[in-house]
Amino acid sequence: MSGQRLGTIVRLELTQRTRSVAWYVLLGVFALLLLLVTVLSFLAYSWIPQQQGSAIFSTIVYITLLLIVLVSPTLSGNSVNGDRDAATLAPVQVTLATTGEIILGKFLAAWVTGLAFVAVSVPFLLAATLTGGADPATIAVSLVVLVIEVGVIAAIGVALSGIIARPLFSVATTYLVVMALVVGTLIAFGLVGATMRTEQVTHYRSLDWDAYEGETFPCMPGEEPSDEYPCDDDVTLDCGEWSTYTNEVARFDRVWWILAANPFVILADATPTAYDAQGNPVDMFGQIKAGVRMAQQPPEADVTYDECSPQPGANQRSPEEIVAQSTPSWFVGLALQLALAAGLLWWAWARTRTPARKLPPGTRIA
Repeated sequence: MSGQRLGTIVRLELTQRTRSVAWYVLLGVFALLLLLVTVLSFLAYSWIPQQQGSAIFSTIVYITLLLIVLVSPTLSGNSVNGDRDAATLAPVQVTLATTGEIILGKFLAAWVTGLAFVAVSVPFLLAATLTGGADPATIAVSLVVLVIEVGVIAAIGVALSGIIARPLFSVATTYLVVMALVVGTLIAFGLVGATMRTEQVTHYRSLDWDAYEGETFPCMPGEEPSDEYPCDDDVTLDCGEWSTYTNEVARFDRVWWILAANPFVILADATPTAYDAQGNPVDMFGQIKAGVRMAQQPPEADVTYDECSPQPGANQRSPEEIVAQSTPSWFVGLALQLALAAGLLWWAWARTRTPARKLPPGTRIA
């Protein structure tokens, strides 16, 4: 592996990508979309000035990742087979550059290309940071994970361009693989979780409201009469009979691991979370993390609702408590993504190495 040859391949790839006017138009459109999202985020989160910076920062990071997911497969999905169709791959293969250097160089160039979109988002991220409220650890970790996810998507696109002979099919397959990670995991989580059910017994007792005339109602335990909640301490609670019924609830706690490989879940789960005084997350990272961690919790076998003795929040835990008592999964999902990218890159190397024993029919060599 020669650093000089690798650098030459990367430089050639980047030169081919950046000399087109369309490339700069794409970056401009990307910047306009981020500007629109930033302005809307400032307006949407203006009611929480103490947490505005955190909320805006997380929103911009997620929108950046979303746009990269939509754009990167097109830029990297024809790196190898596109050069083969243009008759520019064979001249490189007859030089001292090895197959590994060619594949790795194209991967690094695709990664740098994806990072160009991250660079476009930096001014908007700085604006969110200067607003205040963003935690330094959250900023650092989220950006590191974002850079890694851009690399994973670039590796999948370059690898499939070396495995599949036709550029159109490789680009389409790259979109399918990336969408399987982004959308397919959500669909599989919902459908598979809904097929796994368990019985839940619910005990319910209601207050007989028909027993009270006019506007006089009894005070609930712990409730005091007030103008907002008019009630009468002298009125006795008239409770109905207990009723019990059984229903089936989905067991998402058995399939939550399907979400582990989702890029957006990895980004949220790996990023440190800040909470408000009530234990609620202050940004999108924490909200998504809390949602995934809540899916790990099994449903209760017996549930009781008693209108005559309400205990609001007695059995409820805050998102902060749920996250603290659950299991992180980002490192497992990231390991699966890296294994997938490495396996596909190895397959692309095996398909691209010379001399080739067998090529797909109609493949252009030089």
